[in-house]
Amino acid sequence: MKAGLCTRGRELLYRYCSDRGIPHRRTGKIIFAADTAQAVRLDVIMAAAEAAGVGDLRRLGAREAAALEPELHCHEALLSPSTGIVDSHGLMTALLGEASAHGAIFAARSKATRLTRRSDGWGLHIDGEAEPTLVARNVVNAGGLAAHRLARATEGLAAEHIPDIRYARGVYFTYAGKVPFRHLVYPVPVPGGLGTHLTLDMAGMARFGPDVEWIDAIDYGVDPARGARFLAAARLIWSGIDPDKLRPGYAGIRPKIGGPDDPVADFRIDGPERHGLPGLVNLFGIESPGLTASLAIAELVAARLGMGKPER
Repeated sequence: MKAGLCTRGRELLYRYCSDRGIPHRRTGKIIFAADTAQAVRLDVIMAAAEAAGVGDLRRLGAREAAALEPELHCHEALLSPSTGIVDSHGLMTALLGEASAHGAIFAARSKATRLTRRSDGWGLHIDGEAEPTLVARNVVNAGGLAAHRLARATEGLAAEHIPDIRYARGVYFTYAGKVPFRHLVYPVPVPGGLGTHLTLDMAGMARFGPDVEWIDAIDYGVDPARGARFLAAARLIWSGIDPDKLRPGYAGIRPKIGGPDDPVADFRIDGPERHGLPGLVNLFGIESPGLTASLAIAELVAARLGMGKPER
């Protein structure tokens, strides 16, 4: 699901951003292998991409990679020309505006505590209210880091349909200066994540990350002491980096299905066909590439609720 929805979502997202003037840029991405042993893993990535319908990846030798990014020293690499970046805040604002124009109401700071079954749909209970605040024919539980908690408080939903969620924090360090890169630059993936990579924002500023740190409770703190580890990882990409310009940035938390020793889990998008409860879709483990896949996920959710079929 991650692979298929990412590929479909990329198409939808580029079209959506172009049609609505949302800032975005097709930067391209380079995935590099530092040595011969890592180069074998590029073959695996290439095969997985082709299986998912991505047909534009190109294998690069060291000279070809250096021609695109002179500061990158590697053994071999892959070029993904269709990878890009987007102003995520602009995208969220556009989605909210469009939803509101179609009658949606965004109720911020309203904690959903439980769902109860009714003859006319679902009763949604909000913290502090004795009775259901809303009654809905359809409910989409896209609670992210808290999706499993609302699922556990959903009347009639069997425990077998509620996976455990583990928190994997990813920290970014930002770079206070210009970088000599035009592409996103990724090492070959590591267990638990994609490895510490270089990404660019719409202003051309760079950040390195994220790393992977398994935590027991939601905590977005960034420990400056992790800077030495980030510097070492950043130097694999850019040996000429100025250490004094690498600064603690911010953190995000991945809602992982399973722990560090478990196989990498796919997205879980559970509709009535799985759990047997009409009008309910639960989304679990929507980590990266959830943003790229978001519009394709929406298509699939609508189909699971009988409101349309995903385009192919």
